[in-house]
Amino acid sequence: MTQTKQKIVIDPVTRIEGHLRVEIEVDENNTVTEAWASGQLFRGIETILKGRDPRDTGLIAQRICGVCTNSHYRASITAVENAYGIVPPRNAEIVRNLVSLALFVQDHIVHYYHLHSLDYVDVVAALSADCEQASKVAHQWHKQPYNCSQGDLEAVQEKLSSFVKAGRLGLFANGYWGHQQYKLSPEENLIHMNHYLEALRIQREVSKAIAIFAGKTPHPQNLVVGGVTSVMDMLNPQRLNDYLFIIKDTQEFLKRAYLPDMKMVVAAYNDDIKAGFGRGRGNFMTSGGFPLGDDEPLFESGVIWAHDFDKLDEFDVTHITEEAARSWYADEAPTSPFDETTEPFYTDLNTDGTLKTEGKYSWIKAPRYQGEPMEVGPAARMLIGYLKGGKYVKPYMQHFMDDTGMELIDFSSSVGRNAARAVEAEVVCDMIFGFVSELIENIKYYDEETWTKYDFESLPMNTKGCAVVEVPRGTLSHFVRIDEAKVQNYQAVVPTTWNASPKDAKGRRGPYEEAIVGLTLADPKQPLEVLRAVHSFDPCLACAVHVIDAKGKTLAEHRVHPIGGL
Repeated sequence: MTQTKQKIVIDPVTRIEGHLRVEIEVDENNTVTEAWASGQLFRGIETILKGRDPRDTGLIAQRICGVCTNSHYRASITAVENAYGIVPPRNAEIVRNLVSLALFVQDHIVHYYHLHSLDYVDVVAALSADCEQASKVAHQWHKQPYNCSQGDLEAVQEKLSSFVKAGRLGLFANGYWGHQQYKLSPEENLIHMNHYLEALRIQREVSKAIAIFAGKTPHPQNLVVGGVTSVMDMLNPQRLNDYLFIIKDTQEFLKRAYLPDMKMVVAAYNDDIKAGFGRGRGNFMTSGGFPLGDDEPLFESGVIWAHDFDKLDEFDVTHITEEAARSWYADEAPTSPFDETTEPFYTDLNTDGTLKTEGKYSWIKAPRYQGEPMEVGPAARMLIGYLKGGKYVKPYMQHFMDDTGMELIDFSSSVGRNAARAVEAEVVCDMIFGFVSELIENIKYYDEETWTKYDFESLPMNTKGCAVVEVPRGTLSHFVRIDEAKVQNYQAVVPTTWNASPKDAKGRRGPYEEAIVGLTLADPKQPLEVLRAVHSFDPCLACAVHVIDAKGKTLAEHRVHPIGGL
């Protein structure tokens, strides 16, 4: 008997940064048998950077994304420093860390509550919650739950009700409310929605903390090759105090809202976790970094293969390649990022508008480590940190595992990735105070250095360098080749390129695709299970793609006259 298969197209995948299309094939049991993840726009920053002064790359490269601006800014500046052998002073590294790590915390909170929690939280069901009972439930997960008095919850419920009575759900519209895969009680849904709204305030405040040392956010202006420019902010006690006040407020939210809410979700969706829903190939990679004052790294480096938690390989950047056998680029062979090109080669879709699943189908390339697809991100960092006995990661992971009953393999799942992200947010937020203390100690003993002086004319004319750093969504690497003191080639291999990778020449799926295959859909018309798997990676397609006209047509021309110019 011939088995019938149905194709389902999810385009666009919403609540992410950028444009992602996912096509899946399901059998007669509604089980996903194949998947294709396609980035829908082209990123051309590498081409724009060619011929530029290497010292300018950071300000341009940060425009890869409007969310991850600091991540690309720092990686680009660090790659140029690596090429020239310039080591910034410790104070500069600390200031950079204060910005980067605040971004970690903000990103994780925003991702869970505003981009992903509604895959597990039924907004409409919260309207039927008993507010008195909901307050009691919140106290089961923390002795002092964040803003969860009966009065707080009644106010939130009234606000949600006003949306519904007005005949609109506003930003909560178009969800799969009432889907049979939602498992939280009405009271648990209300608690989450309470914290969803409070997280809007938190993310605004953390933006202020980032701007204290970054100049502004997004698109900061505080980094230069050799150091930082925010010297007066670093030396101003009030500015340090303002930063610490916001981080302390955020820490309270993490410990009294985010972590308890995540434990609540783990308990409710425990069967899904144990069944491995959203589990991938099990190859995890992290480059480590962020050494504290004792030289112990916040994040360990390493590589896990096929969920083998008894063996860890060391991470080596030279094993990274990218290929484009299934991507819309001309040069297909696996190549070192130092040498690869970014020449678009668009091959169009099928006549019915679906992807050419046997050919090229994405603007995202296929990065590989020793020829294998890898998952990067909080799950990779927390697993590898735990296995290597990381001083700062393992205690937090152990505490969470003891509280929830989770095992290491459980973090390799849709819910598990979110649990790892919550643990990481707590680790990072707590460790920020250590960096601030170190900075204060340095200043106290008259170490105010923030820039390593160099003479550009005496730097090598021909060189190359790279930066491999951990950012909220995973391992980010920038590669620069410099000829005659100008950028000759530039490539960025970003976390979402790793995770949203299409298949390679050997047909090996990327992590998104691997996590989707095997899922069984309760309702093919509402593929909530697929969205849970994809959202669990915190997709940022803007980092992986940018814009081009497929026919090579000029879209627009703009001429800008400088002030006082002709």
